[in-house]
Amino acid sequence: MNQPAIPCVVMRGGTSKGLYFHRDDLPGDEAARDRILLAAMGSPDARQIDGMGGSHPLTSKAAIVGPATRADADVDYLFLQVAVDEPEIRTTQNCGNILAGVGPFAIEQGLVRAGDGETRVRIHMTNSGTIAVASILTPGGKVTYEGDARIDGVPGTAAPIMLEFLDVSGSSCGDLLPTGGATGVEQGIEVTCIDNGMPVVIMRASDLGKTGAESPQELESDAALRAKIEEIRLGIGARMNLGDVADKTVPKMCLVSEPMRGGAISTQTFIPHRAHEAIGVLGAVSVAAACLIPGSVAQEVSGLTAESGNHRIDVEHPTGFLTVEIESEVVGGVVSIRRSALLRTARKLMQGDVYVPTTSQGHNEC
Repeated sequence: MNQPAIPCVVMRGGTSKGLYFHRDDLPGDEAARDRILLAAMGSPDARQIDGMGGSHPLTSKAAIVGPATRADADVDYLFLQVAVDEPEIRTTQNCGNILAGVGPFAIEQGLVRAGDGETRVRIHMTNSGTIAVASILTPGGKVTYEGDARIDGVPGTAAPIMLEFLDVSGSSCGDLLPTGGATGVEQGIEVTCIDNGMPVVIMRASDLGKTGAESPQELESDAALRAKIEEIRLGIGARMNLGDVADKTVPKMCLVSEPMRGGAISTQTFIPHRAHEAIGVLGAVSVAAACLIPGSVAQEVSGLTAESGNHRIDVEHPTGFLTVEIESEVVGGVVSIRRSALLRTARKLMQGDVYVPTTSQGHNEC
């Protein structure tokens, strides 16, 4: 029997890369779907040599897009993190980088009608049940990928894609500050736990014996550091209303230090076990929000003042900056985040079929 061919688009979204599927082209049964995605990526295998994955969590991702299941959205988007060296598919988080490719994919798949000039796509992020709005350039009613927008961590330029997050505060943990305060202590380390679209634990790099200037490779090779960070993550997970996080990709763990290149704050992020070469989109949104929370670790490091209004916060990461726009409201000393937005780009790399072994569809023989 020939290998089944499944329509697929390979796209770079922000600083990640993944496979994009129309929901109707995959089985509705989750177990069958996951077998196909693992086979398509070549997992479990550290090299992912027998599939499309790139041997790193940032290049082992998938998006499933289909017609919206709620009236205030145009499409549904399910993000799946495909483990590299384990037979696991994780759906406990959103991915703002892969999100950048959802609007163009939806338009080109006929799920959203393009306008002439710009098309706004309302995306239901089903991982969290929240809405994002992507603004896509569509001159002549067609998606363009070429433009002069540049984002750090990606060579060259591309068409700008503005992403707005309307209701992500507390989307995974139930509250912007899920542990009930701006700071707490876990395993002897002061932390700020925040969820403005991505659950993140923020710690001072100096409290862990680091300067913040280390490379991701240096941090990742420090076994004692990684063990300490994982100890903190496992201890804080339940207090963030995430339950047992041993087998989850959240919360992300972020070491912060004073800015080195003119930004508001410098970050080094574990996602959660590998050191990120940059920072995740929604992770940056959460860190930026923390910079406006009085008394938080991020606010004390950045020195920003919490006040109502619109803020542009440059979050430094190992390969550059990610600028986040935050609209906040302060009432009685309590900060609420009303809107978050940032610029991304995306590019379609390939469109066609991905081939998977028949065994991945539950067959024992051809």
